[in-house]
Amino acid sequence: MNKGTKYGIGLAVMVLLLFVANLLMGSVSIPAGDVVSVLLGDESAKPSWRFIIWQSRLPQALTALLCGGSLAVCGLMLQTSLKNPLAGPSILGIDAGASLGVALVMLAFGGSITTASFTISGFLSIFVGAFLGAMAIMALILFFSTLIRSSVMLLITGIMVGYIASSAISLLNFFATEEGVQSYLIWGLGNFGGVSMHQMPVFAPLILTGLLCSVLLIKPLNAMLLGERYAENLGVNTRRVRNYLLVITGLLTAITTAFCGPIAFIGLAVPHVARLILGTENHNSLLPITILTGSAVALLCNLICVLPGENGIIPLNAVTPVIGAPIIIYVIIHQRSSHQMN
Repeated sequence: MNKGTKYGIGLAVMVLLLFVANLLMGSVSIPAGDVVSVLLGDESAKPSWRFIIWQSRLPQALTALLCGGSLAVCGLMLQTSLKNPLAGPSILGIDAGASLGVALVMLAFGGSITTASFTISGFLSIFVGAFLGAMAIMALILFFSTLIRSSVMLLITGIMVGYIASSAISLLNFFATEEGVQSYLIWGLGNFGGVSMHQMPVFAPLILTGLLCSVLLIKPLNAMLLGERYAENLGVNTRRVRNYLLVITGLLTAITTAFCGPIAFIGLAVPHVARLILGTENHNSLLPITILTGSAVALLCNLICVLPGENGIIPLNAVTPVIGAPIIIYVIIHQRSSHQMN
């Protein structure tokens, strides 16, 4: 059994344990036996407990499992493609695009999207705004990728696009009502509770399709580790691969952000954790380990958020930087030490 398989089994067990812990723990204390009986379909349990488990804890745990893996794999693919250890799903401005879409819905349109033939309001309007905003920025980045061959220049372009979107959000906040600003602020804190069990049949297949597509890119990603010219000599169309990668990353980030808000640091930090675990850049083992690590980290963050119990729930984006920022600082210091030694 090789190193990647051993760590994969260990991480899978950890993900399972964290998933179970997310079902057992929450702001309302429910005995473990009752949680199991509710999940097995026992109708004699308290209606309130059945509601909490089926409509809150289970979808929240599933969402964290899927979102963590998708954000982590997006970060890994971008770091490999752009050859930048600080690249992540938010670095190309896709997160900012989703945030701008939500800001337009909440702050400019009063929480609803109205056309001549129909009106969308509530959660659906927020989802549509976030998704359209993210996809608009992704389309813009894809357009720039046809003009810019350098991955570094494309990365810088994405950062600039993100800054422009953030400036537009600041202007919308300045002119918005107090209620609108508060609603937008709450959405921006991030929350894995944004997907209900009714929405899961749509959410889960979309995320799983994106993850499957990322697995199909393992071979060209390994080739790109050796440089674009070497990859092209092996028959890899690097520009086409980069465009596929941008589409997959854009879709996964758009779906995740639309449902859960902008989630910081998971996509940026988790690939580095996976590299530290494996000690290799080979995507045959690195990509699956990154997905499992992302799921484990997201489930852990979600568990920490509910630890205060009856005192309330901690915002997700107040927890993820505490885990992610030290990892990024370590990577920066480690890289600097490596350069000095060379």
